[in-house]
Amino acid sequence: MLSISVAGAGLIGSRHVELVDRSAECRLASIADPAPAAQALAARYQVPWDPSVPALLERERPDGIIVATPSQLHLEHALACIDAGVPILLEKPIATTVEDGVAIATAAADRDAPLLVGHHRRHSPIIRAARRVIESGVLGRLVAVTGAATFRKPDTYFDEAPWRREVGGGPILINLIHEIDNLRFLCGEISSVQAQASSVTRGFEVEDSVAITFAFTNGALGTFMLSDVAASPVSWELTAGENPDYPNVPGVDCYLLAGDRGSLGVPTLRLASYPGTPSWWEPLLAEIVDVRRTDPLEEQIAHFCAVIRRETEPLVTGWEGVQNLVVAKAVAEAARTGCTVRTPDVRTIAPGPT
Repeated sequence: MLSISVAGAGLIGSRHVELVDRSAECRLASIADPAPAAQALAARYQVPWDPSVPALLERERPDGIIVATPSQLHLEHALACIDAGVPILLEKPIATTVEDGVAIATAAADRDAPLLVGHHRRHSPIIRAARRVIESGVLGRLVAVTGAATFRKPDTYFDEAPWRREVGGGPILINLIHEIDNLRFLCGEISSVQAQASSVTRGFEVEDSVAITFAFTNGALGTFMLSDVAASPVSWELTAGENPDYPNVPGVDCYLLAGDRGSLGVPTLRLASYPGTPSWWEPLLAEIVDVRRTDPLEEQIAHFCAVIRRETEPLVTGWEGVQNLVVAKAVAEAARTGCTVRTPDVRTIAPGPT
């Protein structure tokens, strides 16, 4: 069995600890996090505890490390793992700046170091099924995309981790970047964005609500509403039913992908399409796309093990993580300036092969 350590034992890090511990392919090697709660967590799982990533790497070289530390520390911790030759599952966002993201992706490429970015929804059977529907052509040419991630984070979420009130800790980098990865995977590359943001409700340094317009390179247009102060169930966590930590609200979609012959609701996978000539005078044929649902975080751990063993390439590479960050930064810039912001292909800003 592979030995995997977890650096960062916060909300997502603790979940990784649980999943690694119960995996049939790997074992939990250690936990690195300076917080007393992390030390207690390591004692509960009866594994070594280290106060930092450098301390962990000095003590041992596990087969892989899951880096789930605060985003501001990703550059330091990722480079330390790459220098030590340890494969990484690096939680999203890959970094807080595009420059840092490029530095991580470049270092991994230069050292031929396995790097998987933790956009775990790529491993979701729902997302994979939705992509198959789009690729089948039943929707026709994609023309319109609507989506929302509207939910209410409790005050304790920010009290437990004050960095979430600061730049890099808002819903654009923490939450929207997941949606960006989903939309790019399903609908193609995003060429430009427009946005308006507000921080009125909480009054933090970072945004709490953002209204966004996306333009895709294939000509489709999209709108997206993001808010972490909205008392609403319209978000992936609450509608997909993939994470047991969140209450499930079945039958609600957070995306609608519409082509010129049909449309698909996600995550319900409700497909509506014209069997004949498309016309609003004609009835749409309605069906539910069948899919066997599994936990994408579990699927990601299994995939990471395969990446460590060099059996497959990372599903989400460092460069994919940087491209998501490019779009997220463009949203923040568009909200700040009120201007349309173009999102360059990462290959035009990367110093080496992508």
